[in-house]
Amino acid sequence: MKKFILQRFFLALLTLLGITIIVFSLMHLAPGDPVTTIAGRETDPKIVAAIREEWGFDQPVVIQYFTWLSKALRGDFGMSFINRMNVVELIGTRLPYTLKLNLVASVIGLAIAFPVGIIAAVKKYSLFDYISTFLALLSQSMPSFWLSLMMISFFTARLGLLPSSGSETWKHYIMPATVLGTTWAAGLTRMIRSSMMEVLTEDYVRTARAKGLKESVVVYRHALRNAMVPIATSLAYWIAYLVTGSVIVEVIFALPGIGRLMISSLNNRDYFVVQAVILLTSSAVLVANLAVDVLYVVIDPRIRYD
Repeated sequence: MKKFILQRFFLALLTLLGITIIVFSLMHLAPGDPVTTIAGRETDPKIVAAIREEWGFDQPVVIQYFTWLSKALRGDFGMSFINRMNVVELIGTRLPYTLKLNLVASVIGLAIAFPVGIIAAVKKYSLFDYISTFLALLSQSMPSFWLSLMMISFFTARLGLLPSSGSETWKHYIMPATVLGTTWAAGLTRMIRSSMMEVLTEDYVRTARAKGLKESVVVYRHALRNAMVPIATSLAYWIAYLVTGSVIVEVIFALPGIGRLMISSLNNRDYFVVQAVILLTSSAVLVANLAVDVLYVVIDPRIRYD
């Protein structure tokens, strides 16, 4: 097990290295020059050249990459061109908003997906099953930006119940968290239903029922645990969705989180911020996948990584 974790950790580091190379290359291949953003209205060639030299943009791209990577390994991700702040400090001011949004969205998604998916599997082909499956497909088919705009139109413009932007109170998180949570719940519900339906036909489930055990014990103690392996895989995928999907939601609802920071940094060619944010989000996804691999052993002791 330890050997497997070390191997996966090493592969994760190699993956992160590959991500940094790709992101760094794409940022420098994109049209536009960050020096013009830093210089502002200054057009004096000497001053522009001095700015380029100060920030290291006069060096070859390969040298720039290794300079940035060596500093990043020491925890120095540079300065933001736009905000004139240390990148780590800047991300630290925005990260709590994204974490709060994703936490609330996760609670909403899990609170919907598990009970609905389990009941739909137990009562398969019933009216509840058909309605829940239809709603799950409908929710998955709706783009998050469209659902966000519809919620703003109804709950803000028409009813005036919820604010459409900002992050001052808990009300500001209701609509964006609901958009993320319901979209996540839709796919997870279908996965739980499918996995549970397969497990409920197994011999050990029929044996448990034949022993006279309560249906709740059969479903939750015997069936659900054995159905959790594919569900755990789905959870890792949807954690990645929360990381990426929050970008659109944060922009629409004007939440000052990591996603909105990345979009504004992309628009302004704020290289160091974009690279640090992508490295952070990629690390979160890789850690989630590694955690799920370890969780497999906890869920099913028969799984071994020897």
